[in-house]
Amino acid sequence: MKIKNIRVALYQIPLAIALSDSTHGEIPFFELITVRIKDEDGVEGVGYTYSVGVGGRAIYSLIHDDLRPILIDEDSSRIENIWWKMWWRLHFSGRGGHASFAIAAVDTALWDLAGKRQKMPMWKLLGGRNPKVKVYAGGVDLHFSIEQLKEQAQRFLASGYRAIKMKVGRPQLSDDIARVKTIRKLIGADIPLMVDVNMGWTVDEAIHASKALAEYDLYWLEEPTIPDDLAGHIRIVREGALPIATGENFHTLYEFQNFITAGAVSFPEPDLATCGGITVWMKVARLAEAHNLPITSHGVHDLHVHTLAAVNNASYLEAHGFGLENFMAQPLRIENGETHAPDRPGHGVSLDWEKMKPHKII
Repeated sequence: MKIKNIRVALYQIPLAIALSDSTHGEIPFFELITVRIKDEDGVEGVGYTYSVGVGGRAIYSLIHDDLRPILIDEDSSRIENIWWKMWWRLHFSGRGGHASFAIAAVDTALWDLAGKRQKMPMWKLLGGRNPKVKVYAGGVDLHFSIEQLKEQAQRFLASGYRAIKMKVGRPQLSDDIARVKTIRKLIGADIPLMVDVNMGWTVDEAIHASKALAEYDLYWLEEPTIPDDLAGHIRIVREGALPIATGENFHTLYEFQNFITAGAVSFPEPDLATCGGITVWMKVARLAEAHNLPITSHGVHDLHVHTLAAVNNASYLEAHGFGLENFMAQPLRIENGETHAPDRPGHGVSLDWEKMKPHKII
């Protein structure tokens, strides 16, 4: 069916509690960029991407001004063909960055549209491995006090989570160690605990810290240094003492290819909203599977539950404090450390557009 209408919008989604990490500082809101694509039968697919408060207008413009005109009258079912058309449209000024965010929102809308047309949930459309997905709570809490950290961990456990991630990367490593020790003691030995540096360390600092933190039985150390340093990540994997998760700041398939084939990552972590969409996320998952690696996710958990449910090498789904659940009809439910991919057609995310209106920027 031909694409007949594309609507793009930009929102600022407020957070009840400002989030914080070692790179982005305090985050009081997220920018949400939505795409609504209708075909000639009036079936609508919805896609979205986000930013941490910067760049939303640029992503909006790329979709509205540069992609939208070339997509009208395209066959919505030819998703791979449309993906490459968008890629080459933005290639010279893109090859990642804002271009991949923009492509991702459109790509997600197309997959949603395909699922609705076939009356099939997206996780089945993509492969249908297992709708039951393990999930962890992703805390964005670097500047929380020890008491706030403990309260958050207890709240996560009470909400049904059986795995937790916390931020590290404070000025003194001893401070990080004390905080990790506190949370490990609080949650016990059997709850997986991940830590996330958000690129805050040098390579040598990361190697040293991983050895110091290893006694707390961490499931992984995430984003130990900048994503541009392939050689550094190889050293951290080889010389450090913890498995390494990274990829949320990768925005192309080729970045994942380089890290996976070089042995520079233990848990590839693509974010479909920032790496080019569901089409790219699935290719990264297959590439990881071919190298006997588990795949994880970053953010937009209501979408990633489908991609993880579709593949054989799924590890954990990250449930992130994004705030969008306040505008959804049926947010994911977490029970005993797991969630289920919904059986509603497409991705099953139904946004309350009227409720979102006060937060619309464009």
